[in-house]
Amino acid sequence: MVPRNLTHVSEFLLLGFSEEPELQPLIFGPFLSMYLITVFGNLLIILAVSSDPHLHTPMYFLLSNLSFVDICITSTITPKMLCNTQTQSHIITYEGCMIQMYFFMLFAGLDDFLLTVMAYDRFVAICHPLHYTVIMNPQHCGILVLVSCIISVLHSLLETLMVLTLSFCREVEIPHYFCELKQLIQLACSNNFLNELVMNCAAGLLGGVPLAAILYTYCKIASSICRISSAQGKYKAFSTCASHLSVVFLFYCTCLGVYLSSAAPHNPHSSATASVMYTMVTPMLNPFIYSLRNRDIKRALRALFQL
Repeated sequence: MVPRNLTHVSEFLLLGFSEEPELQPLIFGPFLSMYLITVFGNLLIILAVSSDPHLHTPMYFLLSNLSFVDICITSTITPKMLCNTQTQSHIITYEGCMIQMYFFMLFAGLDDFLLTVMAYDRFVAICHPLHYTVIMNPQHCGILVLVSCIISVLHSLLETLMVLTLSFCREVEIPHYFCELKQLIQLACSNNFLNELVMNCAAGLLGGVPLAAILYTYCKIASSICRISSAQGKYKAFSTCASHLSVVFLFYCTCLGVYLSSAAPHNPHSSATASVMYTMVTPMLNPFIYSLRNRDIKRALRALFQL
């Protein structure tokens, strides 16, 4: 690489989904709608849980935390993307890009850990029902969420500090609608081997270990449900896990889709298109998944609207 091409850049260009100006209005409307539905849907879940004393349980405490994180994930990237689309400006400052990347990794990691803690909550409730209130007491739940936050903060801080050591070319065009870690590392003009190594190791540990834990807990849950004699008891036990299992399936399938699309050597915008699923669609669908078949949430929402 020619030395004069290496500099401390002051801004990046987010190319988004399409570089065609006539397509920008078509993008703005649907994404603004999805963002508003995501924010208001998850906010309703938080208000319903906090306003109804019957929902002050570990499961709904974790659900309200998940809803808060979903709002944070989409709010980290969507407003800037909508602003760029409306103004037809693709610029994001260097500092803004680093901040966006840091908080996105923080909340995405926290989302993953919360899904794991929620799986553990269902495991204790079904496999050890007599000890549930003792094991999943408020202090224990708070510690699990706090540890998840600490790990997410440390991971995102490490990745961001390592990106800060990279040098970029004078004009850096990111074929994405937000500052994504992998895209930034690949666009660096300096040696990025260590960044690639840390990124892949962290993805394996922070993605693979929670997934393995979730699969293990659901194997135990399935085994316990099979030992229940009555069909009604089996249905009741499974129904308490169905919503969480749907969210886990949606989260990991969309993440896998993003990984496969970014690894394929075709359209550079394909990764951005696939990322919509787990950055916007999944947070938008979570309130519907948890409320449509949950009588407690629906009752709390009705009481909330009657205030």
